Amino acid sequence: MPFKLLPTAAYLLVMLILLALGNWQLNRAEEKRQFIGLQERQANNDEVIGLSASSPDDAQGFRYKKVRLTGYYDVAHQFLLDNQIYAGKAGYFVLTPFVLEGGQKAVLVNRGWLPLPAKRTELPYIGIANTQTNITGRINHFPSVGIKLANAEIPTENWPSTVQLVDSPVLAKKLGYPLFGFQVELDTQLPDGYTRDWHANTLMPPEQHTAYAMQWFGLALTLTLLFIVYSIKNYND
Repeated sequence: MPFKLLPTAAYLLVMLILLALGNWQLNRAEEKRQFIGLQERQANNDEVIGLSASSPDDAQGFRYKKVRLTGYYDVAHQFLLDNQIYAGKAGYFVLTPFVLEGGQKAVLVNRGWLPLPAKRTELPYIGIANTQTNITGRINHFPSVGIKLANAEIPTENWPSTVQLVDSPVLAKKLGYPLFGFQVELDTQLPDGYTRDWHANTLMPPEQHTAYAMQWFGLALTLTLLFIVYSIKNYND
């Protein structure tokens, strides 16, 4: 059966795109399964690691691990991570630098979520004692944003400082001492925190990626059937 060059080329091009999209979704599904597996393994691991100034700055390797810290909160220099939604309400995550014992390095401790004050121009009171203390929590990446706006990582001049996106080097420069590239989510049983509904999740489960892959492969099959019908019809004509 002879095939016309232009329709065949168009069919092959679209077919390759559909198959590539399907395979990409399958790969994403596998990545999400591995990611969820990591979450479960770390969450079910009772080991508590001690974080010190000399610990490696390994956000991915430490992610979801339970951690113990010794040091003090830098209460005079705190950050409010803006545009955080909880239970349908807008608010802030309170990120307080915790200076680790034995070194001039800190990690940002996420003390939880606070709703916006009645007036947007006002900032909530987030005072806390700065005495030497021990705290526990869970290491995690900083909250992400869907669309990164220009200069979103630049904090305001005042303290507490408001920021739209956490960039550790930028905040470290403002603080004047180094920061780890991850946050510690304060244990829900500890005081000095706010609403803490820590959970491990992904924006899209692996099953949804697999479903999208099947849709792309289904379109590829439909395209192939239409191309065969088209070719037969043109051959008979």
